[in-house]
Amino acid sequence: MDYSLRLSYNLQFFAKEGPGGEKTEEPTSKRLGDARKKGQVAKSQEITVAADLFAFFILLKVFSDILGNRIINIFRRSYNDIPDHMKQINGRMPFKTMHTELVRILLEVLITAAPFFIAGVVLALLCNYIQFGFKVVTEPLKPKPDKFNPINGLKRIFSMQSIFNLIKSLLKITLISAMVFITLTRRKESIFLLYGISLNQGISLMWDIMIEVGIRCAAVYMIVAFIDFVYQKHKFHEDMKMTKQEVKDEYKDSEGDPQIKAKQKQKMREQSMRRMMKELPKADVVITNPTHIAVALSYHEGEDIAPRVVAKGEDFLAKKIKDAAKEHGIEIVENKPLARMLYANVDVNEFIPPELYKAVAEVLAYVYKLKGKV
Repeated sequence: MDYSLRLSYNLQFFAKEGPGGEKTEEPTSKRLGDARKKGQVAKSQEITVAADLFAFFILLKVFSDILGNRIINIFRRSYNDIPDHMKQINGRMPFKTMHTELVRILLEVLITAAPFFIAGVVLALLCNYIQFGFKVVTEPLKPKPDKFNPINGLKRIFSMQSIFNLIKSLLKITLISAMVFITLTRRKESIFLLYGISLNQGISLMWDIMIEVGIRCAAVYMIVAFIDFVYQKHKFHEDMKMTKQEVKDEYKDSEGDPQIKAKQKQKMREQSMRRMMKELPKADVVITNPTHIAVALSYHEGEDIAPRVVAKGEDFLAKKIKDAAKEHGIEIVENKPLARMLYANVDVNEFIPPELYKAVAEVLAYVYKLKGKV
């Protein structure tokens, strides 16, 4: 008998597509803007760390003499004051003096370390600004329940980001270890001299070697940071890509549903047509193409500065205008060039331009003559 074990699984668990299909569309500016508001930007922390590390060792090299003298003075003064501190501990001197001395030493240490601290803060802000600008957001501080989901946790553990982080860590260890080995090998002759030189000379030599190793390792770290930055930019771009359905949904949200907009435009056209037909009985003449275009004009001497278009339309609407004109006894005059000019250049409820005064005046004079007004 065949006792085979069959396991069912859902391949969608491993899929990268979002709802609506595969993410093949470029991210829109709105999607990128929304992500930025949530604190989701393409950034590499390694850039900041590498820059701070490089600046730290450069400052050590530049200010080594000043820094060394300050440290020696702090140590010397503290060492010389040990007898007085012992008297204070034994109760022979007030404890306030010892407290003041400790505060002084702490302030000197803080002043000595201040340039390194300031440089670190400035570089961190500058690196972040160069990568994604400056924007204060509180969204990343909000608790997210999905972070406590064990399934999501497993996905993060076995994600491409985790694999890349592992490769990046191995690369950092390998490159930095190799750089330390190469630098120490180059300076091995100097290191062997430690047996025959004074303490101050030995400290100075080890200080120089330490700074050289640090600068070289920081330079190597810069290479890793650049690789990480390129990857983070690529990954962020891929994560921000959208499915076709997401693009459609975003367009509907920002621009409105096309069907709804079409209905709104249709409703506006109907309202406009009703207003035109309501104003049409006030017209004095309707100028036609004769079949495709109809423009109704009105002019009240003493009230209007020029003849005004009260209605216009083409095809079906032109026919309705002509039918309404016949119903209300309004004269219909065929003038193809004038009808086209009026239809193309004058909107409803606008006065005609001066260049058409003469042509319209001739039509109105003809209409008034028919009606016996002149």
